[in-house]
Amino acid sequence: MQKETDANETRIDLMMETVRVALGERGYDISIAPGLIGTAGEAIRPFSPAGRLVVITDETVDGLHGATLKASLAAAGLQPLWLDVPAGEGSKSLAMLESLLERMLAYGIDRGTPVVGFGGGVVGDLAGFAAAVALRGLPFVQLPTTLLAQVDSAVGGKTGVNARHGKNLIGAFHQPRLVLADLVTLDTLPHRQVLAGYAEIVKYGAIDRPDFFAWLERHGTDLLAGNPAARAHAVRTCCEAKAAIVAADEREAGRRALLNLGHTFGHALEAATGFGDRLLHGEAVAIGMVLAFDLSVRLELCPAADAERVRRHLAAVGLPTMPPPGVGSPDELLAHMSRDKKVSAGRITFILAKGLGNAFIARDVDVAEVAGLLDQSLAA
Repeated sequence: MQKETDANETRIDLMMETVRVALGERGYDISIAPGLIGTAGEAIRPFSPAGRLVVITDETVDGLHGATLKASLAAAGLQPLWLDVPAGEGSKSLAMLESLLERMLAYGIDRGTPVVGFGGGVVGDLAGFAAAVALRGLPFVQLPTTLLAQVDSAVGGKTGVNARHGKNLIGAFHQPRLVLADLVTLDTLPHRQVLAGYAEIVKYGAIDRPDFFAWLERHGTDLLAGNPAARAHAVRTCCEAKAAIVAADEREAGRRALLNLGHTFGHALEAATGFGDRLLHGEAVAIGMVLAFDLSVRLELCPAADAERVRRHLAAVGLPTMPPPGVGSPDELLAHMSRDKKVSAGRITFILAKGLGNAFIARDVDVAEVAGLLDQSLAA
């Protein structure tokens, strides 16, 4: 495990850094630096021999960064079909996917036409799924513009849309050819969105990087306040962590499931609140991590002090640590969990912890214990 460094103690180079996702012939680079949107055309050009591509973005990102990307693509001689979708989780639907595919086919795509996902996690998942199924697979490039997407969802090839029965239940594994994480875009995010991404950053420390978690305890407020060195360090560290896990277990047959720490509870809370602005994905993951550690304590697997440390840090930066009022009963939340895509042989998969930085996959958890924890948490 690499030694974590303090942003104030060691100079962190803000020149472009590259993290490799080692998947043989399907391997790709994650480039991390300020200003990458302005040079994206040159980076994307090798994947578009005919000079045509599809850019899928949302209206908010288009307004903030669209002109920069359009100028960069034009300078590289690229002619994009530009497709805007409404911002928000509601765009991750089969109806929106169908609309995008019809417009792409009308444009005259062929199997050499790359699709660029230019936005946060919603856009990346939606654009990636469109790339996966159009003509049975098109080249895909990720330009993540949110902290959550840069540290997590843009890396690893998971794509998909939501269904009435749950989050990300319809999708495909489709690896990008390139990921360009432009750190400048983080300066335009609302603070709530930055916090939502920060929850995924904490997740990596809680899984197996306790030194990184300790670094976040010291410098998380700097990162959230916009410190460029702290942000670059966190994005690189998370990408390195995820790249290593994806390279070892691309399709979540084993270790990759650890990346779902907090997500079994979190996805149930998102479903209960309607996949909307009431509870953002990262906020649900923060609550889910607290519940996962609390369940680990309840099962006498984890020291109570470690669970309290996770709760205290998330609360200190302003993330929620308790389920919001009115999310339903324990039975209703368990019903959402039972439809989670990680259910195997009728049993819900949980990611639990033997301590901070020592997460593991548990497929034999007594549902009565989960119900008891939920009942206690919902009553608090």
